[in-house]
Amino acid sequence: MSIKNVRLEVMHFLEKNIDSFVDNYLIPVEKIWQPSDLLPDSESEEFIDDVIELREYAKELPYDFWVVLVGDTITEEALPTYESWLMDVDGVKQKEGEGGNGWAKWIRHWTGEENRHGDLLNKYLYLSGRVDMREVEITTHHLLNDGFDPGTDRDPYKNFVFTSFQELATYVSHHRVAKLAKQYGDHKLSKICRLIAGDEMRHHHAYSEFVDRIFKVDPSEMMLAFVDMMRRKITMPANLIRESGGKMGDAFERFSDSAQRIGVYTAHDYVDIMEKLIQRWKIADLTDLNDEAEKARDYLMKLPARMTRVAERMVIDTTPHEFKWVRPALIK
Repeated sequence: MSIKNVRLEVMHFLEKNIDSFVDNYLIPVEKIWQPSDLLPDSESEEFIDDVIELREYAKELPYDFWVVLVGDTITEEALPTYESWLMDVDGVKQKEGEGGNGWAKWIRHWTGEENRHGDLLNKYLYLSGRVDMREVEITTHHLLNDGFDPGTDRDPYKNFVFTSFQELATYVSHHRVAKLAKQYGDHKLSKICRLIAGDEMRHHHAYSEFVDRIFKVDPSEMMLAFVDMMRRKITMPANLIRESGGKMGDAFERFSDSAQRIGVYTAHDYVDIMEKLIQRWKIADLTDLNDEAEKARDYLMKLPARMTRVAERMVIDTTPHEFKWVRPALIK
């Protein structure tokens, strides 16, 4: 049996019981927060006063902070790309039975929760008056047009490694932005980003459990998939981000520099996430690995130290790039 067929068989095996553990990572629609809970109420007589207050607090936030917040928003707004990519993974079927199979159900519900993030952040940016919304919208439009390739193909094992890593990385970014907003006195924005970060961590735990369950039934192939993704390095969802008139991907490094300058997401965070996944899946303790998987594990266990040395040699440009989204003239 081919590797693809084996992995598909494992997906079918796990799908039989997916509802029993997926529901642990979802919150009912009527109980979870919605964007309007965290923004000025347009039906209220105090709406204008609340918007003025929001804008006053926004004035205290520095340039690189706004660049990162815009980049995070655009990443969240590209959700249609991520859903269409996950719906194409082997083992995910939209139209099997009345509501589709369990994997498709998870992706739809995950999408519903994630959709709130971009919706909330976009409205906050609009009300803040601190960014050029048309430029932000052009970048989002480009990112949706350009799509992205995480190097996973339709392989469920590789895709779940990617999502486990990426959801934790997104948690780190939103959590750090929340802490910075609080330091600058913007407690409402801090709460917004903290709640989004909470969703990301919950989703990270779900995808991590998917991988954990695969390790229990197919340890060698899951190990090979994990190591393959770490060898190629995880590609961030917004790696093709561009500004109006720019080329595909030419804004990503400058956006990343802003995130590193203010400590929102750094090369050391990348290594830290890798180490957390190694610990989460108890890689050092796995048994019943074939020879190829054993060699892959040996490589993996040494990789964080190697990447730490690379991270320590990195030099970050100290001069902020002037983005069209957030011109310095707007930050006063």
